[in-house]
Amino acid sequence: MLPDVVGRDEFAALVIRTDYGEEAAWRALVEELIRPWGREGEYEADVHLVDDPAWADATPDEVLAAVGRDEELSVVFLADRVTMRSPHRALLALYAGSEDEEDDLDPEYYQELVENPPAREFRTAPAGVHDVHANLSIANLDFEDYAAAAGEDPEGVFRGF
Repeated sequence: MLPDVVGRDEFAALVIRTDYGEEAAWRALVEELIRPWGREGEYEADVHLVDDPAWADATPDEVLAAVGRDEELSVVFLADRVTMRSPHRALLALYAGSEDEEDDLDPEYYQELVENPPAREFRTAPAGVHDVHANLSIANLDFEDYAAAAGEDPEGVFRGF
C-alpha cells in the first residue's frame, strides 16, 4: 500500500518519483521543475515533490488509487523509468479527476465517451508541468487539450502552446 501524500498545497503541482535507478537524472529533473516558469519566467514554481522509495515502481493505476482521495487534484505527474532515461525528461501526466463526473452527463454525450474515451495520460516536458497543472486547476483548459498537443509532437511530448 502506498503512503498518503501529505502537506501538498492545492496550488502545487504534484510530482511523484517512481524510478530510483538514476539519481543524477532525478536531481537534474528537480532543477528544471523548480525554475520560474511562464513566457519570461514571471511565475514562481510551486511543486510538491514526493521522493520516497515506498513509491518505487508504482504503476499509474496504483498512483491514481493512492492520490484519489485528494479532491482538489486534477493531474499528477510521474517521474518514472521513461522520464529518468530520456534526454527530454518528459514526465507522465495522469488525469486524476473523478470518474463520478460522468454520472452527470447527458446520455448521448456519455455514449460518445464510451465509444471514444478521453485521454487519461500523456507526456510533458518538465517546463510544461506548471502550465498543465495551473490551467487544469482553474478549468481554463481540459486534460484532452494537453493530450492532443502532446499527440501532435513527433515524440509525443507536450512542450507548450
